[in-house]
Amino acid sequence: MKWTPVETGRRFMTQTTSNSIQNIPNKRLSVQVSLTGLSFLVTNSIRTEVLHFSEKTYTKARTPEELLLDIASFVRNDLGEVATVESVKVIYSNPEYALVPSTLFDESKASDYLKFNSKILVNDYIAWDEVQNRGLHVVYVPYVNVNNFLYDTFGGFEYFHVASVMLNLVPSANRFSESPEVFIYVDRASFQMVIQKNGELQLCNAYPYTTPEDFIYYVLFCFEQLELNPDSVKVTFLGMVSEHDSLYEIAYTYIRNIDFMETTDEGLFIEDSLPHERLLLKSI
Repeated sequence: MKWTPVETGRRFMTQTTSNSIQNIPNKRLSVQVSLTGLSFLVTNSIRTEVLHFSEKTYTKARTPEELLLDIASFVRNDLGEVATVESVKVIYSNPEYALVPSTLFDESKASDYLKFNSKILVNDYIAWDEVQNRGLHVVYVPYVNVNNFLYDTFGGFEYFHVASVMLNLVPSANRFSESPEVFIYVDRASFQMVIQKNGELQLCNAYPYTTPEDFIYYVLFCFEQLELNPDSVKVTFLGMVSEHDSLYEIAYTYIRNIDFMETTDEGLFIEDSLPHERLLLKSI
């Protein structure tokens, strides 16, 4: 969608292809925003090379106002002249969203789609993405202060909800196959799960977690509700998970058929990162 008018955490990963990206022309900036962290990806104009990548994580959830301080700091201290930025795209990763069939979507009722399953305020700005290949609209709450800052700084930019990006990235279900498919995108303190079968979307939802036990509880609960057999269902991971961490280990204790999403995007290489880990950020 296009926009029209303390402790900052620790940076645990930084990658830059030269001493400074400030004077490189025609850069593209992608930002992933959640209350538990920020990711910044700068590529060249044809998106074949990573010029800069950095992330910040927070020990506890921040407010949108605190997030803006870190975003503004990155723009001011790392990015350089905004005139050298060709485009800006943002992913919002938060649980305040709902899926609505496009045939039923009415923008005048956008807040009604959210208020029954999300805590929203009267003055919250409601946005939506159209996921055309699914026939869905994703309705959500972006952070207005962040959008206003980016608009004031760069002019026009695009923003999306993480569920929209994931639904566009995950291959649509094969309507001739009865085998269910599960896709799990792991973020810092939450995960998105997409389940599809017989050419239809069965579930798309976000769940919080603190421990691996939290994580597997929600996964197995969804399996139980949709009558999926953890011994046979195919599960594909993407995001912040690898074969050597506790989330994977506990998942493999109960689920036998686990894989990681493959990507052929060899150009956007992020150091010390597996190809599937920042796949959503690299895909926009």
